[in-house]
Amino acid sequence: FHHTSTSHWCSCSKTISDEKYQDPFQLGRKDLKNLYEDIKKELLVSAAELKEMCDYYFDGKGKAFRPMIVVLMARACNIHHNNSKEVQASQRSVAIIAEMIHTASLVHDDVIDDANSRRGKRTLNQIWGERKAVLAGDFILSAASVALARIGNTTIISVLTQVIEDLVRGEFLQLGSKENENERFAHYLEKTFKKTASLIANSCKAVSILGCPDPKVHEIAYQYGKNVGIAFQLIDDVLDFTSCADHLGKPTAADLKLGLATGPVLFACRQFPEMNAMIMRRFSKPGDVERAWKYVLQSDGVQQTTYLAQRYCHAATREIRKLRPSPEREALVHLTEMVLMRDK
Repeated sequence: FHHTSTSHWCSCSKTISDEKYQDPFQLGRKDLKNLYEDIKKELLVSAAELKEMCDYYFDGKGKAFRPMIVVLMARACNIHHNNSKEVQASQRSVAIIAEMIHTASLVHDDVIDDANSRRGKRTLNQIWGERKAVLAGDFILSAASVALARIGNTTIISVLTQVIEDLVRGEFLQLGSKENENERFAHYLEKTFKKTASLIANSCKAVSILGCPDPKVHEIAYQYGKNVGIAFQLIDDVLDFTSCADHLGKPTAADLKLGLATGPVLFACRQFPEMNAMIMRRFSKPGDVERAWKYVLQSDGVQQTTYLAQRYCHAATREIRKLRPSPEREALVHLTEMVLMRDK
């Protein structure tokens, strides 16, 4: 990963210059109409406080990034298989379930991290307390499981429950750290896959299974989701160093304050080996966070992490281009660029 010539990774903005531009959000909008209302229907509860907590993040203001990838993948696979442009009801359910699992994981993450802001607003744990926040996260997960069972396909149930297992394993990986430098990077990428990319990869795989019987297509969908998901998180880790807090909706250097060594830190460590000791004690000594922050910005850590994200996006593009041409396929290609260019 670390010693490749970087020059040929810089052409991302040119990849669709000769293609018809497709805005993923425009294309996916029809299938995502009333998404949040439908999620709230899944969360029907009699307890007023629990309902208020569950509705808090499903306020319709999210970008619905994951559901959008899922419906675009569904259509791309349907077109590839039998030229059907419509998203099946079961495929749309997968998009809803993916957003519910994602949101439940955010609620639980905020409790673990003792976070006080998320998407520019106070966290559930700040308003209602940790115990109730954990229960709200559990409830959203249980409602997602009920919706998943309703699809009535055991393969799909197996694929999407893998996501929940990966989320838990990823969180455990994040709580540990590796002494060996090379192991540390592999550990980081595995954690990134389990915590972020598995949801996108397996949701894409699930809709491809529902839309097309070809296992090769299932693998294309999975690999696209996996590569985009890892790239998305790598850019998130870059933004923790380059974005101002109000832009990102969370305080910057948040990861360092949590004791986490992300991509920019691990790359910086190669130029500043004295960071190793800080990583091992999880930046717990006074001044560690500030020193590590300076080292990262003096190094090429941000740049190297961005290059790595570009490589994952190129891999995603390579995969999705194996499907038959369609506006949805081109939108998924364009989405890889949006992941690299985002600033929040």
